[in-house]
Amino acid sequence: MKIKIKPLSIGLLAPALLAVSITVSAEEYTIDTEGMHASIQFRVAHLGYSWLYGRFNKFSGKFSYDESKPEKTTLEITIDTASVDSNHAERDKHLRGNDLLNVKKFPKANFVSTRYIPGKNGGGTLKGNFTLHGVTHPIEIAVTAIGAGADPWGGYRRGFEGSAKFAMADYGILKDLGPSSKNVELILSIEGVRVNK
Repeated sequence: MKIKIKPLSIGLLAPALLAVSITVSAEEYTIDTEGMHASIQFRVAHLGYSWLYGRFNKFSGKFSYDESKPEKTTLEITIDTASVDSNHAERDKHLRGNDLLNVKKFPKANFVSTRYIPGKNGGGTLKGNFTLHGVTHPIEIAVTAIGAGADPWGGYRRGFEGSAKFAMADYGILKDLGPSSKNVELILSIEGVRVNK
């Protein structure tokens, strides 16, 4: 018995098949925090004479990327604020305190992207909402593509770096650290392990 497929049926199937092909083309990645191949650092000017660097030791996240449609790139990151580490125990205690990060009341910070504007060489500008100290504001991350390829363990990895600046006062952190220390720069080094083939 022969089954005839009408042209109309093919026409109805085509959009569905196209949608499937678009869906599976985006690569999904988990940020490799287990292997410590990613970091979130920050820096603040100290008296206008030097930079004070620190980092968050605990965070998690994921991103998606499609080389054919980079504008569809997404990123989500959650930070454990109590993991702040500036390589100085007393200062870290101060950073966790009520007049700065207030980690007991606000144990998490997070970023969720809303739009990616591709630039040159795989980089671009990632726009999104950053929540810190219980306050959410839009920020922009300047993104640089580092590379992508197979790893020695049979997986596939992709890496980016990014930086963003914000004013502490915008997030309700009003502690006066001096006129040169009102802004913070975040520096993200992200390596992801692909989770879909």
